[in-house]
Amino acid sequence: MKKNSLTTAVVAGIAGIAGFAGLAQAVDLNPDGLGQVLIYPYYTVNKSQDTLISVVNTAEVGKAVKVRFLEGYNSREVLDFNLFLSPYDVWTAAVSQVSDEGGAQIFTADNSCVDFIPKWPYPFSSAAYTGGVAGPGVSYPKDSGPQGIERTREGYIEMITMGDIIPGSDLDLATTHEQTGVPGAGMPPDGGPVAGRCGAPVGNDVATAADLLPPTSGLFGGGAVVNVGVGTFFSYNADAIEGFTETVLYTNPSALTPTLQAANTPSIAATGVARSYVFTENGALLTADFARGEDAVSAVFMADAIYNEYFIDSDLGASSDWVVTFPTKRFYVDKGLYPSAITSPFANAFAGGISNVELSMVTWDQEELGSEGPNAPRCPSPPTDECFLTAPYLPYEVNVITFLNAEGDGTDVLGSALSKTVPAVGLSGWGRIDLASGDAGSHVLGGGVTAGGADVAIPGLPATGFHANNVINANANPGLLANYSGVWRHRASRSCAGDDAACS
Repeated sequence: MKKNSLTTAVVAGIAGIAGFAGLAQAVDLNPDGLGQVLIYPYYTVNKSQDTLISVVNTAEVGKAVKVRFLEGYNSREVLDFNLFLSPYDVWTAAVSQVSDEGGAQIFTADNSCVDFIPKWPYPFSSAAYTGGVAGPGVSYPKDSGPQGIERTREGYIEMITMGDIIPGSDLDLATTHEQTGVPGAGMPPDGGPVAGRCGAPVGNDVATAADLLPPTSGLFGGGAVVNVGVGTFFSYNADAIEGFTETVLYTNPSALTPTLQAANTPSIAATGVARSYVFTENGALLTADFARGEDAVSAVFMADAIYNEYFIDSDLGASSDWVVTFPTKRFYVDKGLYPSAITSPFANAFAGGISNVELSMVTWDQEELGSEGPNAPRCPSPPTDECFLTAPYLPYEVNVITFLNAEGDGTDVLGSALSKTVPAVGLSGWGRIDLASGDAGSHVLGGGVTAGGADVAIPGLPATGFHANNVINANANPGLLANYSGVWRHRASRSCAGDDAACS
């Protein structure tokens, strides 16, 4: 790994302050939260919780957006549909559990146009992992994960802008809300969100595609995991990817595309199909071209380590979970859908219901006592695969790390079925997960080529997620129990592997 020159770091810092002003548009993770693509790192309906989601179109043109829900084991999709946002539109929905033995379902009372959903609420499907049919001519190979419908209860969400709606076109007229002057009363000409009620050409793929231009930026979104009965509310902002595509990506609602593989910036990529901008160590801006779109997206999520805090004092009812999501992992490890894919930077294909990624984790209390050494905390005896320190790997696309309190109990904030426990040092502190080591040091995204033609690689793994913390106050007032919830996005470090010129 190479350090970068001060000059490059300064230039990169200026570019960051300017929001990449003056730079050609390429795939990048926008810290300001606006983009063409949104990644919501977690949804769940476990533990009697619902997940609320929203997406906002800040642009003065309408957007055609692919909305896709992916389960957490292997990122097989459990629902997708096309959403049409008119200028300045907001769309909201809630994901809930169908029943105690059932899967997840989605409901909205929003009037934005949705293509494919015949009714609300609409249940999630297990077809993608059980070998079912997605639509005409579209079927899935069965995978090795759990086959029950409960697998749909937990995962993450991606929204991909397929195109901007041409102002004044038939699609624009069919999807733009007509206003009455009464707040909350605007809706498309033919009514609400049920398919077929937004008018032509929604539902006509040829006509719809003809009314689209290559997408611009302008979306932001957020999610919240809420338990109404308990009174917890864990909210987060969606990750925003800019510069994702230069072309219209429209497909019908039952299509498996577009996915994050569709990243393309051919007008500026000297090699391959897509260019990425990645800020690495010391604030340096790495410009790299990739032959595959998924690699360009992985590059902007790459981290050699992620960091966050924890608070698990049982006397204060404090508990902590970390969500660690790998939003592009499926393109490397799911050999059923992508049989010829290169597995690196991941080490193992999805088999036997898992795709293990060996990692290491260290925690420190607030006074610098670390978890390494003779006094380090240990997994409960007898040790099991559920303890991260005994089995130092994360096996899924979405993973939840639950911190053990002083009594050795899992604090279980989110009620995840995809969790591992970690015995931390003390009652509060911070931790680091090393994403670059393990599995014989194979966690490296290669294949990047700088504008000057030099090869570069980025150590680590493409990851996102957050720390969810809850504190229970049993003495807020006589007879009153209070919950205090908070969410903090993971911090990350990034580096470059290559010669000095390539990495600076």
